[in-house]
Amino acid sequence: MKTTHPHADVIKAWADGAQTQYYALGEWHDMVNEPIWYRDQQYRIKPEPKPDFVVYPHVAQYRAENGYGRAMLVKDKLKLTFDGETGELKSAEVL
Repeated sequence: MKTTHPHADVIKAWADGAQTQYYALGEWHDMVNEPIWYRDQQYRIKPEPKPDFVVYPHVAQYRAENGYGRAMLVKDKLKLTFDGETGELKSAEVL
């Protein structure tokens, strides 16, 4: 009975042009040379980078009474951009 290679799926994806990575020294590295595909090595298809995301924190200001209750004015005053991979703040813009 023929057994498949433990990395068969990654090997096939690499042959079809997918970017692949190997795990060494505690982190993933892009494969730049033709791989040897060691059975005891970890490999994966390189994940797509997560896009940055933007947050607009709201500032609520209560104004005067209007007969039905207090009127509220909400304004976006900041635009915060975060890195999609790390969640770290990349930029802050005052609007």
